[in-house]
Amino acid sequence: MSDPAMAVQAAIVSALRSSSALTAEISGVFDGPPPRAPFPYVAISDGLVTDWSTKTEPGRDIRVALTVWDDYESPARLHRLMHACAQAMATLPPTLEGWRIVNCTFLRSLVTRSATGPWAGLVEHRVRVMGA
Repeated sequence: MSDPAMAVQAAIVSALRSSSALTAEISGVFDGPPPRAPFPYVAISDGLVTDWSTKTEPGRDIRVALTVWDDYESPARLHRLMHACAQAMATLPPTLEGWRIVNCTFLRSLVTRSATGPWAGLVEHRVRVMGA
């Protein structure tokens, strides 16, 4: 049985890279902040993983945060890209290597910007998986 967090992250990367609405506008999808990628791009954070097992099956509750980084003058493009990320999350396959997705739930989103930096749009989901 594979590591559930790695299996979920691989599925998310594939879903994001398969989204034409997203790939048409971003420079890439990265596991964490890239050193010098041009804006906009999507970075996937390490997920918080907790036990969600039953008496008979292993299970995990995985929190996944996608951060869309953008240096555009207004947040309009950022909101559009965040929406595309949420839509891509809805296309995750039901089965992964050694696991099956029970549900994928949108939790929250947040847009923020420092006075001198780029926009950051957080899109957080909870992905619950059970052993296949």
